[in-house]
Formats: sequence, C-alpha cells, structure tokens
Amino acid sequence: MGWKDGFIAVDWGTTNRRAYLLDGSGRCLEEFEDPKGVLAIATAGFPAAAAEIRNRLGDLPMLLAGMVGSTRGWVEAPYVPCPASMEELTQRLCWVEPGRTAIVPGLSSTAGGNWDVMRGEEIQLFGAIAASLIPRSAIVCHPGTHNKWIVVVDGSITDFQTVMTGEMFSLLKSHGILSEFMSGPVAAGEPFREGVRRGLERSVLTAELFSVRARVLLGSLKRDDAADFVSGLLIGLDIGVGLGLAGEAELIIMGRPDLARLYEVAAAEAGRASRSVEGADAFIAGALAIGSRIE
Repeated sequence: MGWKDGFIAVDWGTTNRRAYLLDGSGRCLEEFEDPKGVLAIATAGFPAAAAEIRNRLGDLPMLLAGMVGSTRGWVEAPYVPCPASMEELTQRLCWVEPGRTAIVPGLSSTAGGNWDVMRGEEIQLFGAIAASLIPRSAIVCHPGTHNKWIVVVDGSITDFQTVMTGEMFSLLKSHGILSEFMSGPVAAGEPFREGVRRGLERSVLTAELFSVRARVLLGSLKRDDAADFVSGLLIGLDIGVGLGLAGEAELIIMGRPDLARLYEVAAAEAGRASRSVEGADAFIAGALAIGSRIE
C-alpha cells in the first residue's frame, strides 16, 4: 500500500505523542494520544514504540514529526535552514525505513545573529498554509512550553524566535518562593490582564516576579489570583517580543484553544487584533500535504 492510499501521522513530542490514521481521501479515521513522548522511551526502544502505533492503527506507512527527530529521539533529522518551504521540507525527509517510515526535519534560523531551532511547529504551519487556514504571509504565534513567533512570507518560513514562556511558568508553579501561590488553572480575567500590561511595559522580569509575593502579602493581590497575574506577566513580555517581529502582517495564534485564548486576550491588551487556528487541524493538514508529495 502506498502513501496516497493512506498513512499514519504522528506528532511525537518530548512528553506526549499523538497519532492519526489518515485515509486516501484525507479523512482522519482514528486517533489516540498517550504520554509516551521521547523522554519516556529508551534510545533502543523506538522500533518497538513505532510498532505499537502500527498495532493500534494499522500496518501502514508512517510520518513522524517533532522531537522524535532530535538528538534524543529515534534518528536525528538534520535541521533545514530558513528560509524554508514545504517542498524543501519534503525533499529532506529523514527515512528511518526507506519508503515506510519518515521523520520530518525541523528548521533552524540564524537571522540577525539570533540562533534558534524548532521541531514540530513547522508541519503545523505549512499545513495551515496548504489548507488555506492562514494567508501565505503572516506572523504566527505558536504557544506552548517554548512559544514560537514565526514569520511567514509568500508561503515560506523566513525567520522565527522562541520564548520559553510555558517552561518558565511551569518552573515557577512547581518550584521556588511563588509556587505556594500558583495552584489552579489560569483564567483570562482582570488579574491576568493586569499582568499582561506589566509585561508589555518591558519591566525587569526578576523584579516583577518577586513583587508578586509582596503584592499577596500586602493585600494588593489575592492569593488565588497570583497564577493569573504571573501568567499574564510572562505572556505580556512574550507578546512584546513577537510584536517586534510582526510589522503589519496578520497575527495568527496557532495551538491548543485554551492557550490560544490567553494569547488572544494579551494581544488585545497590546492593541493588536488576532485570530486562532486549531493546532491539531493544522498538523493533519501538514501531514497530508507532505504525504501527497511522497512518491
């Protein structure tokens, strides 16, 4: 059975993987998600982990994307330098099993002396372009553990910058002096918006973070609102970085709806309109676009 008859696409990240069974007409027939990201699998365990996916979804060709192509993954798929197009990405697939199992390479950027890399976001972005979910020129914000700001010009990724917003929030929530104040989910209410405004002022982050504790102790901020404020502060700083790249291009926020909503609110606080695109839909579209190009 060839790729055009259907295949399995896997978004295989650091902590999770999500697999989709796609038929020849582009429909997703079945999917599953589990916590078997690359860090949960021993180096020699990837063939068995891939076989497990096929046992669940069928003995089909398989396209893998994300951290599975990193130095910690199955086989390292070398980065494609920016500017990069969908065609270049497809031409440089890393074949683990010729004709049967391929890994999508990530992208690298060294524009302006800024060194950066990505794995996984590129397939979503090219998929969104292929499916006309976003225009061929835009600025795309991809929230997550390591948020990406991606510049798209005429269908190619020309530059991007990573901001460690999600990881920083997770560390503050789990460790350190603020952790006792940061339980519960984040809501995009006034404490969050106030944090965004502080972040947009380009305040000194280390000083602002300690002030959160002082605000709670002195009654200026409710303990239950601390996580919202800290999230807003970090995302406000993040938005400031991204809007420096954006120019007049349309701002697209791509990813999980809950995270996208926070960034939409933050962008509005900065006076910038935005719209969101579901990351899973974009990933499937990207996988189908690449699969259609494989002979």
